[in-house]
Amino acid sequence: MEHTHHIVVVGGGAGGLELVTRLGNKLGRKGKARITLVDAGLTHVWKPLLHEVASGSLDASANEINYRAHARKHHYEFQLGRMSGIDRQNHRIVIAPFLDEDGDEVVPERHIHYDTLVVSVGSTANDFGTPGAKDHCLFLDSLPQARRFHNLLLNAFLRTNHDAKEGQDHQLPITIIGAGATGVELAAELRLASRELPVYGMNHLAPEDIRISVIEAADRILPALPGRLSLAATRELERQDVQVLTGQPVSEVRENAIVMKDGTEIPSQMTIWAAGIKAPEWLGQLDLETNRGNQLVVKQTLQSVTDPDVFALGDCAACPQPDSDRPVPPRAQAAHQQADTLFKTLRHRIEGGEPVPFVYHDHGSLINFSRYTTVGNLMGNLSGRSMYVEGKVARLFYASLYRMHQNALHGPLRTAIIWAMDRVSRAMQPRLKLH
Repeated sequence: MEHTHHIVVVGGGAGGLELVTRLGNKLGRKGKARITLVDAGLTHVWKPLLHEVASGSLDASANEINYRAHARKHHYEFQLGRMSGIDRQNHRIVIAPFLDEDGDEVVPERHIHYDTLVVSVGSTANDFGTPGAKDHCLFLDSLPQARRFHNLLLNAFLRTNHDAKEGQDHQLPITIIGAGATGVELAAELRLASRELPVYGMNHLAPEDIRISVIEAADRILPALPGRLSLAATRELERQDVQVLTGQPVSEVRENAIVMKDGTEIPSQMTIWAAGIKAPEWLGQLDLETNRGNQLVVKQTLQSVTDPDVFALGDCAACPQPDSDRPVPPRAQAAHQQADTLFKTLRHRIEGGEPVPFVYHDHGSLINFSRYTTVGNLMGNLSGRSMYVEGKVARLFYASLYRMHQNALHGPLRTAIIWAMDRVSRAMQPRLKLH
């Protein structure tokens, strides 16, 4: 393998893990290429599920994929670490030292040689420099953050239940800043938690004691989606007793309050920031062209405009679209499509062929309101028009998105087994994760 073409993929998110899985199965297995995945964590959880982990409606442990175990089955290598630099002249990336929980060095700084480099490190929350946001907001960028959120939520519910039992003031205001898909879906999951926890012993806690608010600076929630979908989502949140505040920019976040642009203060004991995303800041420090959001600027072939041996996909890539002045939107379906296109390009690259231009196809959007309902629009491949869906049909399409991701990682047989095990688990386990 010493002289085999080495493809290094940095970032094991949705797009990155799907890409190395296909490359390993097709190229790594036959010895046509050496495939290496680099990630700062040991496990993968589909990022669109993190709000369910945070609320407790999903057990992350049952949905994690261990990179080392997955690599063994799919013929690629895994390196634990965080990329911190690049030496383009010598085709090497720098991996920062790996530290344990006490800050002691476990593995020193390393260099990994590549022939082709793919950056797929996703995105982080963008607080737009709002005063107090970093200090007083919770974020859902990663699995550790989602788990921390869940622990804090359980403690807050427990405290509120105790105060109610003692006859004290027991209101728990929770505020979500940002009414995109994550913010809206999280609000529904939190409302479900407030109604389920009394079943499991917190019987002094009433759903109306948990005041959930969603704040959006634009004039409607889900501003990037069709107006009909936004209207349906607003009605559903209000039906679930979630306060919706639109046209309300936040000027400051305090420990127990949010200050609006007009000076109004809104009490908030738990504040979640879901108002925007950006690529990780360290990307802007690499010897590669980036935009103001730290995204790597790439051509339509997903190749960096700086270096043809470096590719990027997913939220961290600013990829142009034909006949549009806007780049590909940072969505899970875009990362999935880019992984598919890049797989073809890298196969061609090994064989001396040309890269494949990426063209984004919007298949619509689905918004899930926990166990209550699902609404969305599906794009017609032939007509180009969108079809509004809701209820059980929309829920079926929504569930299929995760199954498609699992199928890309495990194949149809293992995905069917996982689905069956999930059904059994839901029948055996509590409806909420209680620890």
